[in-house]
Amino acid sequence: MKVHELKPPAGSTRKRRRVGRGIAGKGGKTAGRGTKGQGARDNVKPGFEGGQLPLTQRVPKLKGFKNPFRVEYTVVNLDSLGAVEGGRVTPDTLRAAGLVHKQGLVKILGRGEVDRAYEVEAHAVSKTARQAITGAGGSITILPPPFGRGRPPAKGNALTNR
Repeated sequence: MKVHELKPPAGSTRKRRRVGRGIAGKGGKTAGRGTKGQGARDNVKPGFEGGQLPLTQRVPKLKGFKNPFRVEYTVVNLDSLGAVEGGRVTPDTLRAAGLVHKQGLVKILGRGEVDRAYEVEAHAVSKTARQAITGAGGSITILPPPFGRGRPPAKGNALTNR
């Protein structure tokens, strides 16, 4: 069966009543609109709410504030570091292990235990993760953000070296 072969079951649909075609049958003269008034006329705008401020005007035009300088991290917890081969943890090794899926900033969080000494290179490390890694005999190197010193440029602005 194809889409163009679909049709409703016999008897389930009926023809639309054509109103306003003379006074002979049902729906003549005023054609079911009653006598006079706004509903009987033809010029009611769609969305008109009887003089109340329409919904389209009540809803705020701009939806909040989007911070152009927001720095978003991909987070990795300590209990996931066991999936990394060897003792060196970098954004590239995390990507190879499938813990990070996109390019960007990586932050190590402190959920879980550390079973061995890791050499961690990340863009940010939480306090609890720092304590756990250094407590296990590991080391931490904070990587600079890829967009240079300070905040990234606002969206739409050209990347300039300062």
